[in-house]
Amino acid sequence: MGQDTIYILGGDQTDFAVNASRQGEGLFELLQQAVQGALHHAGVEAREVQAGHIGNFVGELFTGQGQLGGMFAAIDPAFYGMPAGRHEAACASGSIAALAATAEIQAQRYDCVLVAGVELERNVPGAVAARHLGAATWVGQEAQDVRYAWPHMFHLVGQEYERRYGLKYEHLGRIAEINLTNARRNPKAQTRSWSYSPRSFTADDEANPVIEGMIRRQDCGQVTDGAAAVVLASERFAAQWAARHGRSLDSIPRIAGWGHRTAHLKLDVKLQASAQQPYVFPHVRDTIQDAFRRAGIQDVFELDGIETHDCFTTTEYMAIDHFGITPPGQSWQAIEDGTIAMGGRLPINASGGLIGLGHPVGATGVRMLLDAMRQVSGQAADCQIEGARRCATLNIGGSATTVVSFVVEC
Repeated sequence: MGQDTIYILGGDQTDFAVNASRQGEGLFELLQQAVQGALHHAGVEAREVQAGHIGNFVGELFTGQGQLGGMFAAIDPAFYGMPAGRHEAACASGSIAALAATAEIQAQRYDCVLVAGVELERNVPGAVAARHLGAATWVGQEAQDVRYAWPHMFHLVGQEYERRYGLKYEHLGRIAEINLTNARRNPKAQTRSWSYSPRSFTADDEANPVIEGMIRRQDCGQVTDGAAAVVLASERFAAQWAARHGRSLDSIPRIAGWGHRTAHLKLDVKLQASAQQPYVFPHVRDTIQDAFRRAGIQDVFELDGIETHDCFTTTEYMAIDHFGITPPGQSWQAIEDGTIAMGGRLPINASGGLIGLGHPVGATGVRMLLDAMRQVSGQAADCQIEGARRCATLNIGGSATTVVSFVVEC
């Protein structure tokens, strides 16, 4: 493979249905559970980990707590003195933490690096949580005079699709239905036991009330407490680990490609910049193509599955055509013909995604890597995509301001 290859030895996530503060828990306890679970799953001792990275968006606003890198040493004495740090890029914080870890391994600074993401969001009323999460807009310059900033912002994304290409709510409703149905099979999904009627996925104001604009209740990702962690390794460490565990190096999931782009903070600037282009967010398309190029992928259907950012159904609608599954503006085709459903040609969010599984903001990018790893190694249990050997992720921070994509294969 070569010294640039990054291996994923294992990982874990907390139960996203848990309301941590009601159990007397906070950021540390969530982080501790995910890290300890990841080390156990990977079969790695804490003393073998050489560096740590944490993705977290707004720990200070929800809890008053910063300096999260110092929590590693409280999890295990072997982490005392280990270099560590916290990364913030809104909903892409976890992926930025993962990128930093991969860069350290490729620079040959370290051979075994722990990546975690964590967020506590359910310890305050919903309106307060929405205000805290609005910190990823350009505060004071956009999303003014609206109750919920992010539903409004991604209503505007849907509105842009509607203006350019046409958009039917039935297609957004079907995205929500697919992801919430997938979540029922996931034992750690926030919505796994929630109940819906067929009307819940329609433009029915009673069963699916409007939140902002075209965004209705079931179109929204969840407000979630949770953490996720993965153990990344160089080829040298992975080869030693494989020998120790009686496995071949080829059987270990690896990061085959990555992409990372950052655009203007304001949504209207991004939409104006793309006004004469086929893609609503050209830099998102470029991010995905960067990951594909590094992974040697020529066609999106060389993938077996995708874990994409569905903070709202309009976000996933955008991801479908930006991945190249359909021509620009024609995402509805892949929804109508079943391409993105389980059993389809290219399932999206077999885990349930942000809408079904949950969205602890700083943990989401790490959780996506974890689920991609599970898929390609046949460890996804009831969420397994049959025969999956190559999966991609797309993690978005803000109004597609920070964008990260990984390709994971085995």
